Order: sequence, then C-alpha cells, then structure tokens
Amino acid sequence: MLDTNACLDLFVFAAPEVAGLHAALRQGDVVAVTNAECRAEWLRVLRYPLLKLDEAGIAAATAAHDALVECVENQPDTGVRLPRCADPDDQKFLQLAHACGARWLLSRDKALLALARRTQRDSLFRILEPAHWQHDA
Repeated sequence: MLDTNACLDLFVFAAPEVAGLHAALRQGDVVAVTNAECRAEWLRVLRYPLLKLDEAGIAAATAAHDALVECVENQPDTGVRLPRCADPDDQKFLQLAHACGARWLLSRDKALLALARRTQRDSLFRILEPAHWQHDA
C-alpha cells in the first residue's frame, strides 16, 4: 500500500532510494493497490503548483502510477478498530491498507509514521518509509 508521498517518490521524482521498490513493482514481485478516494488524492496532488508539472508530466506520472498500482473497489468495513491518524485526510490509507490485507503501508507522512509501532503491535500491517522497504521484511 502506497500513500501519495510514496507515489511521488516512485512516479514523479524517481527517487533512487526507492529503486528497489520500483523494480519489485515492475517485476510483479509485490502488488500495490489504491482505491478511488486515494487515486483522486494522487491526481489532485499532481496539480499542486509546488510540483511544477505540466500536462505532459501529469499524464506521464498518472500513466506510470496506473500501470503499477491496482485500483480496487472499496472493501466493506471489517469492524476492526484502526488507530486514528492525527491527519484525518490520511485515515483512508490506514483503512485501505487494512481492508486489502496489506503487509506494508509505505509513507513519508509523519502522522502515519507515528502509528507504525501501534499497527505492528496490533498485527495489522507495518508502516514504514518507502526508502526503508525491503521485499523480505
């Protein structure tokens, strides 16, 4: 499960520290998922002036994302009590990670990373920075 910051590292910045993750996605060794709500945020963020992406850059980032990230239907609520993220806009990533049975939620977001110990303790999934991801972890 990738949050928007992880997607930026992968599909906009081509950050060298996530090259292993990018290769694993391309080779099908791991599967990343999104849903309509998370994808809508991704598309909105691509238009932020700070990124300075033109229409061709937005189209390229969108195509790269859509080629490697599977869009899934919203899953029914399982009734599991998830930790509350300090940033309500990021709660959707926790919900999707749990609903799709993700092993990892990769993020650089401080509010999500602050929940890493709790989600691991509760055997939900691991939250870690994309640069720290390892396939066998």
